[in-house]
Amino acid sequence: MAAGGVRFQQFYAPASVCTPSRAGLLTGRYAARVGLPSVLGAASEYGLPDEETTLAQSLRSSGYRTFCAGKWHLGSKPRYAPTNHGFDEFFGVPYSNDMDPLPLMHNLDVLEPKTDNNYLTQRYTQQAVSWIQSSSDQPFFLYLAHNMPHIPLGASPDFVGKTGLGPYGDAVAEVDWSVGRVLSAVQDAGLDDNTLVMFTSDNGPWYLGSPGTLRGRKGETYEGGMRVPFIARMPGRIPTGLVSNALGSLLDIFPTVSRVTGAPRPGKAMDGVDIWDAVTGASETVDRDVLLYFDDWYIQCARFGRWKLHFSRYNSPPWMEAPASGRVNLPLNRPELYNIDRDPGESYECGTQYPQIVTEIQSRVESLIPDLPDPVRNCWRATKEAQTQWCPTGGRPMPKPAPNPAPVSGPGGPGPTAVPPPPSSSGSKLTSASSSALNL
Repeated sequence: MAAGGVRFQQFYAPASVCTPSRAGLLTGRYAARVGLPSVLGAASEYGLPDEETTLAQSLRSSGYRTFCAGKWHLGSKPRYAPTNHGFDEFFGVPYSNDMDPLPLMHNLDVLEPKTDNNYLTQRYTQQAVSWIQSSSDQPFFLYLAHNMPHIPLGASPDFVGKTGLGPYGDAVAEVDWSVGRVLSAVQDAGLDDNTLVMFTSDNGPWYLGSPGTLRGRKGETYEGGMRVPFIARMPGRIPTGLVSNALGSLLDIFPTVSRVTGAPRPGKAMDGVDIWDAVTGASETVDRDVLLYFDDWYIQCARFGRWKLHFSRYNSPPWMEAPASGRVNLPLNRPELYNIDRDPGESYECGTQYPQIVTEIQSRVESLIPDLPDPVRNCWRATKEAQTQWCPTGGRPMPKPAPNPAPVSGPGGPGPTAVPPPPSSSGSKLTSASSSALNL
């Protein structure tokens, strides 16, 4: 697919976990703007708000058939279902496959109260191919969001043991097979030259899989948690074998598709920008302001051109037991600046060498803060005001001990909490692949 189109080398998810990334993809807006900054649990009472316009709604208003196959994870209650957010049809599961129960659904009907995880990739693919075959007479939008390779890993019998790289390798191989089947279905329907197919993911790998030379993994705002693949293919419109160094994001898919199709953009401000010129090779760069790296309500980093500035990070790694004082987001002793073009591993901090760049990015982020939701503004202010101990550059900040600690009331005792921890999030996201086919 990459050989037949464009591959972006610097493409980013709006978050390092699934729910906020999917919210950003479908609305073109930071998930904090739509009230979904963290992972939704199976029993969550809320989801994607009615007042948000999705890409599916925009395309449907322009005469497109729309189908969501796979994982939704933007609200499990009926009012938040895909069919209430612009999709004509839905076949899949309402959230991550590590949550229980895991029902397989068609629209609002439960087909299986507890579906077999090993067959999800195969069944999503069958439904997607069948739907393409029945949609060749009018424009369509297919959003195919695989669960794999999220844990628990699963693969159908045809792929178990196929790669020699264990369950993770087998699960990825079946996703690769799925992409091939979708491309073949488009070609067999005679729609190849008029269909934009995009492949991406919603965050970096967790414990399995490889972030390559990038630092960090899922659940972190280092490059390894946020940078994701992006491949786009449209014969005759996108040159073959194109490799782009332009800075792109899942937030950009909505405005870019709007340009290509003429579908309306929502009245609300979008954080994504049109990257079609970079996709087609007409431009080597994307004209955009700073790109914010969110973790829940917290802005931890910002990217501007080749530069990435870190403002804060948690005092403990994700997916581990929090320290006695709690897992809190804290300011760095001073912002850390990295040249991502030359140092994608974020190993060589150079803020003292380029203080003007630090000031420029700080100023740009500060100019955006007043337009962001109250929780973001409050967390930004509280983080800046928090007191921390000295820590080495690149390390994790620690809260400054209270001058007169309260009496210990249990093992470890109470400790200082510099910034209230974000709302708890249930579920654990590895990474899952998403393909979209847009027939014009």
